[in-house]
Amino acid sequence: MASCKKENLEKFPTSNISLSQSFQSVRDAKTWNTGLYGLLRGRFYGIYQYTQDVQGDQLNATIDFGNRNGFPHRWEGFEATESNINSIWSGYYRGIINVNIMLAGFEKISPANAAETAEMDRYKGDAYAVRAYYYHELVMRYAKPFEPGTAANDPGVPLVLTFDVFEMPARASVKAVYDQILADLAQAKTKLAAVTGVPGSVRFTIDAVNALEARVRLHMQDWAGAKAAADAVIATNKYPLYTTAAGIQSYWHTDAKQEDIMQLFVANTTEQAATNGAIYLGFRTNDTLFRPDFVPSTWVVEKYGATDLRKPVFFATKPVTFTTGSGNLVLVNKFPGNPALFTATTTNYQHAPKFLRIAEMYLISAEAGARSASGTDDADALAKLNTLRTARGLTALTGLTGNTLFAEVKEERFRELAFEGFRLWDLKRWHEGFARTAPQNTNFLTVGTGYTSLSIPADHNKFTWGIPSNDIGVNPNLRQNPGW
Repeated sequence: MASCKKENLEKFPTSNISLSQSFQSVRDAKTWNTGLYGLLRGRFYGIYQYTQDVQGDQLNATIDFGNRNGFPHRWEGFEATESNINSIWSGYYRGIINVNIMLAGFEKISPANAAETAEMDRYKGDAYAVRAYYYHELVMRYAKPFEPGTAANDPGVPLVLTFDVFEMPARASVKAVYDQILADLAQAKTKLAAVTGVPGSVRFTIDAVNALEARVRLHMQDWAGAKAAADAVIATNKYPLYTTAAGIQSYWHTDAKQEDIMQLFVANTTEQAATNGAIYLGFRTNDTLFRPDFVPSTWVVEKYGATDLRKPVFFATKPVTFTTGSGNLVLVNKFPGNPALFTATTTNYQHAPKFLRIAEMYLISAEAGARSASGTDDADALAKLNTLRTARGLTALTGLTGNTLFAEVKEERFRELAFEGFRLWDLKRWHEGFARTAPQNTNFLTVGTGYTSLSIPADHNKFTWGIPSNDIGVNPNLRQNPGW
């Protein structure tokens, strides 16, 4: 490059500013905060949710699935080079890098008055909460489940709390990662203490932070802490459960907000897509038939009794077409696309993501109570379970305690949270394996080893994902998980 004057070579692009110029005012902080939520929305649905579900026991690959998500589904050829586990790892860490830059940059901004101070506190609280969420998602995927006796020695994921492109971090222990998550949540609770919860909030509130803490402490086997955090959200009485078929359908199909502690914002633009439904429905506009990549096994559908209000919302019998013929199959219909968010005349499967919802809090409270060593929480755990069951059209259970109660909580957790990315991590932390059984019409499915007849023992190495090969290659301080 050549120039008559040196200063002509030292100009910023007209469409960008330097990092040092991006933390001048509270308005700058607001811009960063908007970006924080934009990135969060892009790291929730899609591969961040369905990858672990296609790896689990609820779904079967159709005959024309084209090997999309085939490696995790088969559990073979599933290597540390696999695109989804690489993209998810880098996606969360890119989000963490942005949070680290934000938190450092926010310290350079001097609020002019009390209102601006409160605004900055909210932006800081959001950043801490989001970092806690990202780290929990990472440690669930790429490390062993938290076990109180071994967590201090089990390798977790790298803890990166400052922005340094030259850093080569080793893996912190599982305990150290969870300690950092709790520290970030404590900061978020302080900064967001005055931000009251409302149904469908598109930003973190104190209720949303408590809900996230309940989930984290459940994974830590901190039964008392998990129950206290979940009960704190339930006790607000702000998020009543739907008790009718119409209500549940409005919740899942048109994004009603009553049960949402936090619902991420989307608009009907192609740039803001937040979708899950394509792999489960695969609607073809040319012939109005369906060609999904994955369908639920018969045993999964049969987990929902005749009176279960969720069954006709979560599933639908649709006309399908494959290279082997046409017919009808029961498809996952939990994410059909909100018509208000269509970008064309037919579905784009887009929804406002249900980031944190009250039904999970009832399940956390029930599980934590049932697993408490003292046994003093059994009655309340059963009451929480029955509140959810009766809201969904099931009968209340009586006289259950201890392991029998816990077994029923697991069944209800399976039904309520199906296809939302929880199932594989539940099996992992419960130290349970699985066997795929009872597929639907096998003429429309890919059958055999790795597909309809897959059986995985408890604690199989690939319940814990591999650290991406590229990171292992460039960072000599990282060590790989067993079996990868």
